Amino acid sequence: ATLLPPLPTSPPPHAATLTMGKVHGSLTRAGKVRNQTPKVAKAEDKPKSPKGRAFQRLKYNRRFVNVETGPGKKKSPNSNAT
Repeated sequence: ATLLPPLPTSPPPHAATLTMGKVHGSLTRAGKVRNQTPKVAKAEDKPKSPKGRAFQRLKYNRRFVNVETGPGKKKSPNSNAT
């Protein structure tokens, strides 16, 4: 069995560049952004959207059944133009 030389106990040369300690700021500033944003009133209740099978049916009807073909390009599903 060969004996290995003892490992150096001094820190590696790049260890001096690492900043050890505080990273994320003090707790006195916690919640600063949320507290200074203006309060926005809740929107009025809207009817709930269908879920599951009913929503798939709604999408099918919207895409394939009620198709309005007109002159020009196809209207995108996200367009709000009438």
